[in-house]
Amino acid sequence: MRKAGLDQNEWTARELRHTFVSLLSDHGVSIEEISLLVGHDGTDTTEHVYRHQLRSVRRSAAKAMDKILHDVG
Repeated sequence: MRKAGLDQNEWTARELRHTFVSLLSDHGVSIEEISLLVGHDGTDTTEHVYRHQLRSVRRSAAKAMDKILHDVG
């Protein structure tokens, strides 16, 4: 954090990790890739720990399903 110029009294490693996951998720990186990058054995742990940060993944899946159902109907 020092090298990045971040105040160690304002940021914790946990906050940086959650920010990392949020940014990746917001930019369309799959949960499988995020899981690998944060060192989890599978997506279950990633989904449980970072469920609030992964909202955009759920939204994009819902939009895709809406499109699929619309195209079928």
